[in-house]
Amino acid sequence: MKYELASSSWDNKEIEAINNVIKRNIYTMGDYVKQFEKDFASFTQNKYCVMVNSGSSANLLAIAALFYKKENPLKRGDEVIVPAVSWATTYYPLYQYGLKLKFIDVDKETLNFDIEELKKAVTDKTRLVFAVNLLGNPNEYDEIKNIIQGKNIYLLEDNCESLGGIYKGKQLGSIGLMGTYSTFFSHHMATMEGGLVGTDDEELYHLLLSLRSHGWTRHLPKENKLCVKSDFAFDESFRFILPGYNVRPVEMMGAIGIEQLKKLPEFIQHRRENAKYFKELFGNDERFITQKEIGQSSWFGFSFLIKNQKINRQDIINKLTSASIDTRPIVAGNFARKEVVRWFDYEIQGDLKNADYIDKNGFFVGNHQFDIKDKLDYLKKVLM
Repeated sequence: MKYELASSSWDNKEIEAINNVIKRNIYTMGDYVKQFEKDFASFTQNKYCVMVNSGSSANLLAIAALFYKKENPLKRGDEVIVPAVSWATTYYPLYQYGLKLKFIDVDKETLNFDIEELKKAVTDKTRLVFAVNLLGNPNEYDEIKNIIQGKNIYLLEDNCESLGGIYKGKQLGSIGLMGTYSTFFSHHMATMEGGLVGTDDEELYHLLLSLRSHGWTRHLPKENKLCVKSDFAFDESFRFILPGYNVRPVEMMGAIGIEQLKKLPEFIQHRRENAKYFKELFGNDERFITQKEIGQSSWFGFSFLIKNQKINRQDIINKLTSASIDTRPIVAGNFARKEVVRWFDYEIQGDLKNADYIDKNGFFVGNHQFDIKDKLDYLKKVLM
């Protein structure tokens, strides 16, 4: 490819980190993972972070944890508001836990919640708003908080595409009750597979620790919010208190994460500089709508929405493909139109006209953790 969707952010530091794990000959989750969790929590402004094997698992554990809270837990049948445009694993844990999804439209410019539709969607039945920061871009969190203020509604953030984004001084993923992250290969930093959940809530932190590892007590601190632990470690070896999972990371992922996190500020700075140049090239292009930045985006990628209906998206995609420029739909397009939702308990708020438009007329190209002005110049030339 002349313009790839993503590229490796590893160098000799990550290889050295892997070799250090090999030297220790301990591969299951251990000290490196613990250190990475602490470092990551500090960067993202969360009090606690729990690492798992993927961003998808991070979403799963975040939803699961809300079902086992001692006070005011979620229950099967509760209503959750979600944007119609996101990735599959925003929605799957909601279905898997028997929650009712309410799809609402997104804004064509920000690609995040349409705030007016959110106002209409919130009812006495709403228990959770699951905000998705799409392609690095923050939601309008002041507006969201005003809408749900004083109501029995939790706010979660799916921040898997937006690590390092900032809204009014707050790191994305630290604004809601919990935030989820992905460290997959193509994301802002890469442990190849991997994800994390961040929170300031100690009970949720302990629930996440247990749910991550079979629902047992072994990884809980002696003083915790879930149970009284025995002083005899043998008793806690196989003590199960929750119906959990095994979604643990391996030790190499933690070791790599420590090194990647040191580089992350520079990675994000390059992405923002690339975005500034992208906007210079395409921000006033009458053929396209490009993403409107809210706060400080971390610019996962660069989206295009075709404005001129005389332009055919398939022709553009064919042209880009022939020119060795990698493209994708804007995440999964309008997920409410996917066949899989026949399994869901769901309803649709309004007509989802913007999500439908994005589904039919949108595409995005990659951003990278290094200067890509030459690639953006090439993209401009191909799209002339």
